[in-house]
Formats: sequence, structure tokens, C-alpha cells
Amino acid sequence: MARRRRFSEEPFGPTLVRLMAETGVTYRALAASSGLSAGYLNHLVHGNRPVPSNEVVEKLAEALGVEPEHFREYRLRVITERLEQMPELIDRLYRRLGD
Repeated sequence: MARRRRFSEEPFGPTLVRLMAETGVTYRALAASSGLSAGYLNHLVHGNRPVPSNEVVEKLAEALGVEPEHFREYRLRVITERLEQMPELIDRLYRRLGD
């Protein structure tokens, strides 16, 4: 089995496909272990549905044997939530990015 990077740099769908391939999990098997439908998973992989909620990402991560943080979109949400609690940091970052 290929060694996984701690964090994926790919979008959600390709990350999900890669993890399924690395673990040898089919849509049906992932659906059964995550409590989601195989059709929904197929839509996620092909970008026909938006990136799911953190709760769903957590279920998928557990079923695939990775931390939820493996998914880029999950990390972005965590960062956004934490930044929203620190408006002074948002202002400093914004000014710095504007330079």
C-alpha cells in the first residue's frame, strides 16, 4: 500500500478517490461503513454535490482510516471558524496580504 501524506493537497473528490484506491474500498463498502449511500459518494467524487459537512467528512475519514484534517476543505473550515473568533488577526492578515 502507498504511504499516505498527512494532508491532501487535492480537492475533495480526487482525495476521496485516491483514499478509496489506496485502501481497496468500493463505493458500496464505503457506503456501508460510513452510513452514506453509494450514489451520494459517487456524486461527491464527481463534483455533482458540494463538499459535505464536517460531520460527514468525519464519518468518511473514519471509514477510510485517516483524520478528518486529511481533507483540505475540512482544514479550511477549521481555519475559517477559528479566524472568525479573532477579528484582530483577520485585519492583520488582510493588511499583510495587501502589501
